[in-house]
Amino acid sequence: MESDISEPEPFQYDAEVDPGEKRHIRYEVGENYLGDSVEIPVTIINGTHGGPTIFLTAAIHGDELNGVKVVQEIADRYQPSELHGTIVCLHVVNVPAYQAQQRYIPIYDQDLNRAFPGRERSNTAERMAHQIYSRFISNCDLGIDFHTSTRNRTTMFHVRADLENEDVEPLARSFGANVILYGAGESKSLRSVATSDGIPTITVEMGRAQRFQPALIDKAVNGVESVLAQYGILPGTPVHWPGWYKVTAADSEKRWLRAETGGLVEMEWGPYPLVHEDETICTITDHFKTEEHVVTAPFTGLIVGVLENPVALPGHPLCHLVRLDTETRDEIEREIRRGEFDGYRMHNGDYGTDD
Repeated sequence: MESDISEPEPFQYDAEVDPGEKRHIRYEVGENYLGDSVEIPVTIINGTHGGPTIFLTAAIHGDELNGVKVVQEIADRYQPSELHGTIVCLHVVNVPAYQAQQRYIPIYDQDLNRAFPGRERSNTAERMAHQIYSRFISNCDLGIDFHTSTRNRTTMFHVRADLENEDVEPLARSFGANVILYGAGESKSLRSVATSDGIPTITVEMGRAQRFQPALIDKAVNGVESVLAQYGILPGTPVHWPGWYKVTAADSEKRWLRAETGGLVEMEWGPYPLVHEDETICTITDHFKTEEHVVTAPFTGLIVGVLENPVALPGHPLCHLVRLDTETRDEIEREIRRGEFDGYRMHNGDYGTDD
């Protein structure tokens, strides 16, 4: 994305952040039961030089913490003198859920990521979404929204993006993830609403809830830097293109494998998320171990999401499998042999560690 801004301008929310200024603020998006302000932490780095404005958001789901660390690192790393543009860091979007360390807004169990762009006179989630979207997101040119898997699951480091939008494709590719799941996103999600409004946005999925995973955080920080380079916000910095690359669009290329019986789940694959057709992924046994159900891979692919809770009911998702072509499979196998499958090595579902 090229900006037509020739001179740096102040960033507007309710006040101004002038060119060459970096400000940490707390912005009110609501009130709690005591009538005290609910405030989100925000860092705005307005570059000395003009250029695009990018937003980074984390913890729209309050227990998804990897992105919180990524945004903190980005807010600390860059100074206005380095930037040809502006970085808007929304460290914790869903403060009530973050404080409760749960996914949704407490009490009402509302999903903030199904409330954008929000409404000024509506429920709690839509009021918060309206404040966040109108004050910050609408002032930006592009964005990255950080997520992890929900509790009891973990997810491979990957991007979700609407590649039918030609303005989204360079953003998704320049982030440097090896896997992109292709789709418009859920209605009223931040990604889909912002993209529809002409603000190309991607979602980054990385790891599991309620913890920091340093290998994934480092990859995401590098991904942000790569995007800043691609859009000229960090001129002279190289873009980090991935070695192998898989874009998945059609439903035939991806599948959630689900339990057909209830019982105890033992994952049999690993330490890498590459599985071959007919290879055993997991077994489900009853408590007496007299009955066993073996779940095998219906095709050769990558496990991009997996159940961590070792118990299942019929219908429970066990893993999310993405089909690989022969060329991509061969390149992944070469990386594994060379010890370069970095950030994805896993054991018992522990993406992003070397334990």
